[in-house]
Amino acid sequence: MRLGILGPANGDVIGLARAAQILLDEAHAERVIYVGDDGALEQVVVSWASEIVGANPTGEALFKRAAARCARALPDEIDQFVEGERARLRLEVFVSLPSGHSRTIEILDGRVVLFVYDKAMLDEEDIFSASFLIYGKSDSPLIRKIGPRWFLSPGPVDQPGGGAIVLDDSVDPIAATLYDTDGLAIRTEVLATARAAKMSVQG
Repeated sequence: MRLGILGPANGDVIGLARAAQILLDEAHAERVIYVGDDGALEQVVVSWASEIVGANPTGEALFKRAAARCARALPDEIDQFVEGERARLRLEVFVSLPSGHSRTIEILDGRVVLFVYDKAMLDEEDIFSASFLIYGKSDSPLIRKIGPRWFLSPGPVDQPGGGAIVLDDSVDPIAATLYDTDGLAIRTEVLATARAAKMSVQG
């Protein structure tokens, strides 16, 4: 799996959209997590979805869109509708951290990956259980091993030299590649760690 991590927009929604597009189309991320705490990624995704399928691009409105566009449509028009909905579904790879002081935990190749906006919220239990601790609130990108654990931050998208990281578990050990918002791979680091038991928690 190629897991993309987007840094906070800090008001630069255009830069965030550019970085998200790079992770999807150039870095081939299969899932992208936004580590900001401002709802900016939702703005980007809703805007893209609206451009693809029109107003109210939610999944709940799919049948209304289908009824409106396909009831008397020609085969080519139905094909276009289906292609548009598939493109909308592709946007579901983008997710944001829960707002506030919540954490998200993922498992990547048997290792616990903990996501949080502000690393000051981490406690001893968080640090003990995780192999990778990824946070958004940072002035610059960071990939650093401290003891047996890796601390990573993509850095904000409105600053040069970072904005996105891809974790790739198709290689062993996992590799982390830092990207800037122009799509340039700035740095790749091999993240050697011990494996952990499988679990998935959000909240």
